[in-house]
Amino acid sequence: MMRMTETVKQLLIINIIFYIGSAMTVPMSYELFSLYFPWNENFQWWQPITHMFMHAQMPNLMHIFFNMFGLVMFGSALEHFWGWKKFLFFYISCGLGAALVHTGMNYYEYHQGVVYLESIGYIDQLKTILETGSINFRSQSENIDMEILKRMYEAYHIPAVGASGALYGILVAFAFMFPNAELMLLFIPVPIKAKYFVPGLVAIDLYMGITGASLLGGGGGIAHFAHVGGALFGFLMMWYWKKNQFDKNRWDK
Repeated sequence: MMRMTETVKQLLIINIIFYIGSAMTVPMSYELFSLYFPWNENFQWWQPITHMFMHAQMPNLMHIFFNMFGLVMFGSALEHFWGWKKFLFFYISCGLGAALVHTGMNYYEYHQGVVYLESIGYIDQLKTILETGSINFRSQSENIDMEILKRMYEAYHIPAVGASGALYGILVAFAFMFPNAELMLLFIPVPIKAKYFVPGLVAIDLYMGITGASLLGGGGGIAHFAHVGGALFGFLMMWYWKKNQFDKNRWDK
């Protein structure tokens, strides 16, 4: 196993500090530092950055554990070859890309809800729905698609937390640099080359994000499009760097 690099170590420490600190200041910390929909009253300009250092609330330890495990395992390899400046730039960029794609999908769900309310003549209830999550039916015989309104409500209210988007970008970069490295999932104890493992993982997230399905049949709560966004931005940066043959020294000056 490669020794943990310095920037990865510092990111690990920052995430742990955020995790412990947020657990001691619930709900204020989550209202301040999670990523909210831009039109939500809790949204702040710094949240696209801070949300990637927040994780699911205690007693959920698996969220931060798997993200930090992936950061140490794959991030150290990248920082070792790139240097700290290029690695940190890549990490933050993928996290911001994840926030952008996640917010874009939330806007799509929100807009779909607004358009639907206009089409059925209930746009006057938009504020009520966003505040209470319920709609006042004018007639009990009306056939209203509540799923569209549910997705609109969740897009507006549910914040995103976690370093998963940045981690997916790191996974993509690792697959670019070490395509034949063999990786394994805990529940699939068969080694798979990174060039197949990572695209397969992203494809699963994309499928679950589109369909709303759950891999293990459990509940939701996973920002799949944030994962896809981090992977997408990671891919675009790796493609651009490879095409232009960015020299390592430009990041170490």
